[in-house]
Amino acid sequence: MAELEFFGAAGTVTGSMHLLHLDEGCYALDCGLYQGRREDARKRNTTFPVAPDALRGVLLSHAHIDHSGNLPGLTKRGFTGPVHATAATCSLVDVMLADSAHIQQEDARFWNEKRATRPSERIEPLYTIDDAKAVTPLLNGMPCNEPFEFAPDCNATFLEAGHLLGAAATLISLRQSRPMRILYTGDLGRAGMPILRDPAKLPTVDYLITDSTYADRRHAPSADMKQALARIINQTRAAGGKVIIPAFSVGRTQNVVYYLAQALAEKLIEPIPIVVDSPLSANVTEIFRKHTECYRPEARDLWWHHGGIFGEGVVRYITDVNESKALNDRNEPMVIIASQGMCEAGRILHHLKNNVENERNTVVIVGFMAQHTLGRRIVERREEIKIFGRMYRLLCRVETLSGFSAHADSADYARMLGPLAPQLRGAFIVHGEGPQPLAMADLLKKAGCKNIAIPKPGQRFELA
Repeated sequence: MAELEFFGAAGTVTGSMHLLHLDEGCYALDCGLYQGRREDARKRNTTFPVAPDALRGVLLSHAHIDHSGNLPGLTKRGFTGPVHATAATCSLVDVMLADSAHIQQEDARFWNEKRATRPSERIEPLYTIDDAKAVTPLLNGMPCNEPFEFAPDCNATFLEAGHLLGAAATLISLRQSRPMRILYTGDLGRAGMPILRDPAKLPTVDYLITDSTYADRRHAPSADMKQALARIINQTRAAGGKVIIPAFSVGRTQNVVYYLAQALAEKLIEPIPIVVDSPLSANVTEIFRKHTECYRPEARDLWWHHGGIFGEGVVRYITDVNESKALNDRNEPMVIIASQGMCEAGRILHHLKNNVENERNTVVIVGFMAQHTLGRRIVERREEIKIFGRMYRLLCRVETLSGFSAHADSADYARMLGPLAPQLRGAFIVHGEGPQPLAMADLLKKAGCKNIAIPKPGQRFELA
């Protein structure tokens, strides 16, 4: 018996979690944190489709919080592992979950001190630093392209996904009375990105579980982003303003810094203070430096010949909170890169609060913003946005650069998944919202797949 059950990221692009039910037990594909409206997010993040202590293991595609961020919620409720992932993903998860736990604790403290008016309104953090630390000994780092047994007669192989340092598509081989192969893409990346290797060629399988984040659109070429950043910085500097870039600490920040360092070296921009205001980004960049096995050849060569690719000598990384606050008193043009990417937590909220009402400033959006997040409201250019419970006028410029996306677009999906479609017994489309899953379904149908499902939360499918 093999069945798939869909729980998180079914009809959304956050909170990824899918279950593989086998005779010998239940295994999770990812365990992400749902990000959205506070009450909805809390309800979803404290509910699991199976008892955590009954879960036999997790196959983790990558370290982004919407795919890994609720692992501490599992350990808090009795999960004892293992969590299988690539070695680079294990390194990232270790620091990212600690940072996420800190945010959970600070968020609860702020709510209880500033917003709760009676004891019944007080909240507990989703999980604590200790819950996050409990995940570390459960992490089992595996290399790409090497099968390993995660259950009796069940192998998994991680394949390069090109989306994030260590990100992998997961090939599952069930050696049962009727053998079958399942491919879970996680989040597929793009070819030709500045640092990471291209996605691997995907094998023929029986069943496909695929993300659909950008199945309905094309990205601007990533090579154009260096010039776009230079243009925005030069225009904002001429106006006397600051450039504020909300960016995920893992992957996006490193790509932005990579291009800014190149733009400075090529004199596309004059020297300007560039600050990465994020302890997590600083820690993650150190992990990037240690996992050069994930680099594409050009980035590896640049690394060896120039001693670094992450803005060494031109970018200042800030970890101290007082240094972060001091940025608000600086009025000269500068570039501030801060996390969190969807603007739902972290130091970026303080920089937005202090800068969005100034017409001279520019907020640069370099990633996808899920529905019901502050980042989405900025992309939509709402007249007013709420930050820390107060409304602010959105008077600054807003620029959206889709070329930084580390997600595959419609052309990438067609190239990578199209050849698989005719042989598929079934395809399941997840990690998409609105028109995105429908666009993926249309793509797979045209490529020859006859059995396509867009699961809803709680739906369960038998694999025959």
